[in-house]
Amino acid sequence: MKGRAGVLRRLWPLAAGALLATSLGVSNTQAQTAAEGLGPLIVGQVIDRQDQPVVDAEVALVDPSVGQALASARSQADGRFALPVPNELSSAVRLRIARSHFETLETPLPPGSVARLRAGETLSLQPVRLERRVGVAFWVATAIFMLMLVLIATGWLHNTLAALLGAACLFLVSYLGPLLWDGLFIFDFDSALRYVDWNVIFLIMGMMIIIAVVERTGIFQWLAFTAYRISRGKTWLLLPILMLITGVASAFLDNVTTMLLMTPISVQIAMAMGINPLALLLPEVFASNVVGISTLIGTPTNILIGSYGRISFNAFLTNLTPGVLLALVGLVIYSEYAFRRQLRGTGPGGISAILLARLEERARITEPEHLKKAGVVGAGMLLLFALGDSLRLLPAVTALIGATALLIWIRPDIDEMIEAVDWTTLVFFIGLFIVVGGIQEVGLISLIAQGIGWAVGDNLVLAMLAIIWVSALLSMVVANIPFTAAMLPVVGYLTATIPGAGSKVLFYCLSVGSAMGGNGSLIGASANMVTAGIAERAGYPISYGHFMRRGFPALLITVALATLWLLLRFVIL
Repeated sequence: MKGRAGVLRRLWPLAAGALLATSLGVSNTQAQTAAEGLGPLIVGQVIDRQDQPVVDAEVALVDPSVGQALASARSQADGRFALPVPNELSSAVRLRIARSHFETLETPLPPGSVARLRAGETLSLQPVRLERRVGVAFWVATAIFMLMLVLIATGWLHNTLAALLGAACLFLVSYLGPLLWDGLFIFDFDSALRYVDWNVIFLIMGMMIIIAVVERTGIFQWLAFTAYRISRGKTWLLLPILMLITGVASAFLDNVTTMLLMTPISVQIAMAMGINPLALLLPEVFASNVVGISTLIGTPTNILIGSYGRISFNAFLTNLTPGVLLALVGLVIYSEYAFRRQLRGTGPGGISAILLARLEERARITEPEHLKKAGVVGAGMLLLFALGDSLRLLPAVTALIGATALLIWIRPDIDEMIEAVDWTTLVFFIGLFIVVGGIQEVGLISLIAQGIGWAVGDNLVLAMLAIIWVSALLSMVVANIPFTAAMLPVVGYLTATIPGAGSKVLFYCLSVGSAMGGNGSLIGASANMVTAGIAERAGYPISYGHFMRRGFPALLITVALATLWLLLRFVIL
């Protein structure tokens, strides 16, 4: 320890000196810049046809007689630029703006601008609009995106591998393609990372750590068994109780995790009662997809929507919960009717005392102290989620604070907790963001937004119906997570251009359509696939056709009721 302290004492003056020299160097540079003066500036903003900012556009002041740029700058995240002007300025200078996947624009300065700049005044320009260029890179990026969707929908590759393949293809084309032809460039690595929403990544990671602690306590298995005890074996009462438990759990946990926890005990209860487990599992997964959208953290699609649209936890809760409850009531009534025959069962109508004791043993809470601590931390996180807007606290920060506090409090095996994080899912999201960023970079998203905007005009009701029902129907054949990620810029454009859409109602429409639409087919949501896998291992396979026969009516009922609420909430009232 003494030797180490001595080394630190010797290194400290060197480190302090280096830090001081660095700061002095910066100060000298700043002082020199201030002494020389920036001179006159040309400031403005670069936008596209949808009035969205164009990032990283090269803005240059060129003199045709010289044949080179006199000064240049790049547009920032908001599309704005500040172009320094040289002292010697010809009256023939022009402004040139260039950006990959846009037509290069070269325009003269407004009349009298050169005289003002020579006088040392700053010239403020009106926003400059660039036109998209549809080239080979556009079609290549679109083909890669469609390939990823096909691979995910057909199951030929794992979702994560499909997303990684898409991202790798984009980089392969972007870096090696220009060796053959410049038109093959899509984006570089730094530009691709701008499209990754790290708020989503860290929010999911933090919630996964919380879930890893909670699921080990056995609380969900205990809740499922308690539902059986409350219903006293009456299947018509057991079904809505299990659906409610699953739905509420899905509002705070990931749908996949909820079904992983609920499915095994539900299968055991159904088999013990002599009924087909699918009569419980299918309504449960329907409820999971429906009720999960009532909170920001309930579904991966909501996490995406909330981060992109800057929608708070409270906003999701207040604007969607009434519609979700209405849809849940309709779903329960439908499930009671659709599964009435399976719920009658073929067994004796009761569970033996021995089997009941065995189920109770499997459904006990194994770590009550950890459950209490998780409850305290969870309550604190809900408070921070609710106060996030006023505190300017991102949901990802709340999730990381909660996860860290819980780990420090219960001191579990940290290696086990880190392994419990589903890194496969996180890598999938990163790859997905990059692939969707590719089609956004080349302009496919802008064209889709322009087309939908042309179709709905300035009619808010028509836009709401289009977003909800197109999202619901397409989510049957396209996995809802990549579909939602691709639709977010479209909805963002419509929100900015349609009168009355400033309430962010179109984002709520996307949430309803993409999540509830997952009930329409077996591949519509990840929770569906997980439930089908567990049921198949238990000897009760769920075919694509069977799921669709039961799920598509559920889609129509729940989406219709949720649509009714959104129209009532945002249009009529």
